[in-house]
Amino acid sequence: MGDVIAVDGKAIRSTSKKGTPHSALQILTVYLTQSGIVLGQKSIHEKTNEIPVFQQLLDNLNIKDKTVTADAMHCQKETCKKIIAKHGNYVFGLKENQKTLHDDVKFFFDEEFDSKTLDSYTTVEKNGGRIEKRICKKCSDIKWLNGYKEWAGLSSIFAVKRITTTNRGTSDETGYYITSKDTDAKELLHICREHWKIESMHWLLDVTFSEDECSIISENGQKTLNSLRKLALLLHKRYLAKQLKKCSIKANLLKCLMNSQLLCEVADL
Repeated sequence: MGDVIAVDGKAIRSTSKKGTPHSALQILTVYLTQSGIVLGQKSIHEKTNEIPVFQQLLDNLNIKDKTVTADAMHCQKETCKKIIAKHGNYVFGLKENQKTLHDDVKFFFDEEFDSKTLDSYTTVEKNGGRIEKRICKKCSDIKWLNGYKEWAGLSSIFAVKRITTTNRGTSDETGYYITSKDTDAKELLHICREHWKIESMHWLLDVTFSEDECSIISENGQKTLNSLRKLALLLHKRYLAKQLKKCSIKANLLKCLMNSQLLCEVADL
């Protein structure tokens, strides 16, 4: 089933009120990255945000021995505390919402990234004319980090530098993270890549189903369709994974509309 549980929110843009884009219906999803199964989801309204909703979802999840990943918004002390209390682990990105922690970690890796004493792991992938190099550097000696004891279970900090080369040139960016998981740089890089799967799933909801353009007025209708779209993506992904020929999800959806036997094969997985 997999050990990484990714959490991410997505707004359905067509539901926003005129002149107030932040009023759009948002749905926070809990996603088991290896299997593609949605473990839970909850809607978010204007009067709240993802942070307390995520913490509420944690109360209803069995995350024992799992690693929970989320973007920097969820890098919160209370969230970390809840995850550790439920015998799970976390990997959270760092940004300006935790400015002091972010700046300290960034300064450390800016100075020490080339140090050979840090645990390091590198991957290089070629995709078409694009070459992506990822370098993960991890530090477990964090006693120098101001306030580290305030973060439940915090065991390591790490950085991932992504260097992309195309025919237009080379660009790079570095992300900074905290984690409670006691593991090496190779595994931490893998976990970061796993989190990308939920972002890919949200992207597919728009590309494959045009979710952002759905004009249904009923909020319950939007939430129901969102759940059904996620189920459809899961079934088509599983079906296509078993096929020798490459085919996009969107193309397979069209084939199912034209072929009831194929539709039954996909639905029977």
